[in-house]
Amino acid sequence: MNSGYYLHFEHDEWARLAANTELPLTIHDLRTLAALGDPIDIAEADAIYRPLVALVHMYSDSIGQLLQRTNNFLEIHQRRTPFIVGVAGSVAVGKSTTSRLLRELLRRYPNTPRVSLVTTDGFLYPNAELERRGIMDRKGFPESYDITRLLDFLRAVKSGERRVKAPVYDHVTYDIVPDEHIEVDLPQILVVEGLNVLQPVSHLSTQNNAVAASDLIDISIYVDAATQDIERWYVSRMFKLREIAFSDPRSHFFFLHDTTDEELTEFALSVWNTTNLPNLIENILPTRERANIILHKNADHIIDGVDIRKL
Repeated sequence: MNSGYYLHFEHDEWARLAANTELPLTIHDLRTLAALGDPIDIAEADAIYRPLVALVHMYSDSIGQLLQRTNNFLEIHQRRTPFIVGVAGSVAVGKSTTSRLLRELLRRYPNTPRVSLVTTDGFLYPNAELERRGIMDRKGFPESYDITRLLDFLRAVKSGERRVKAPVYDHVTYDIVPDEHIEVDLPQILVVEGLNVLQPVSHLSTQNNAVAASDLIDISIYVDAATQDIERWYVSRMFKLREIAFSDPRSHFFFLHDTTDEELTEFALSVWNTTNLPNLIENILPTRERANIILHKNADHIIDGVDIRKL
């Protein structure tokens, strides 16, 4: 990125910032946290995520200080509400690993032990509704999400409500799990991960949706990579899923469990070119410069540059 309103750090420049921060993660932690097809080692976590988490924590602390000054000025006492971190980017780019590392590292700070993670997959319409609307082939596009429900969830969290419920998505059945939810109960920090968390208000909005999810996020991170690399990672991930998930008869993609490598590659590229690539170009990539922080990955899944929006 060469935009004048971002500060750019090469990998080694950024890694030097880790010297004065702690990293209470172990190799076992990383094995547990790494998402499918997104390898990461302890040296990479040390170099990239120590400074990243320290910066996010600094921003969160600053909001707390601003709240105290505001309370003093207005002569009121308002309780602090959760600090929301948004993590955006393409399918297969590594958002899940970034989000899990953020959660684990942030919750190890003494003053922020309560950190929750929610993915926007749970706010997709159920498959039956996508079929009814004729947009099953546009799953992941902005119109495939129940935006009103997502906004209601974020508003409730930001309002300081207790026990706010978010729906659950099952990546095996490729659908919303009926009558199941996760509960977010006044975390100090909430990490929200999803394809379109930085989407602005669009033509899909109604009078009731005059704000976007991004308006309710305190700091945002975009995980970036070259399109051809993401395509390769997506195809590779399909092969790993064939080994792990597609053999389950409940899997939406069970019909792929005994395909040849050539057939699976052809299928993966078809899905990429008809759904994921258009969504990336039309909807996800245009939101990159709405992020406060951009993490750029090279072809080996290594973060080789970090951009921080100037204050």
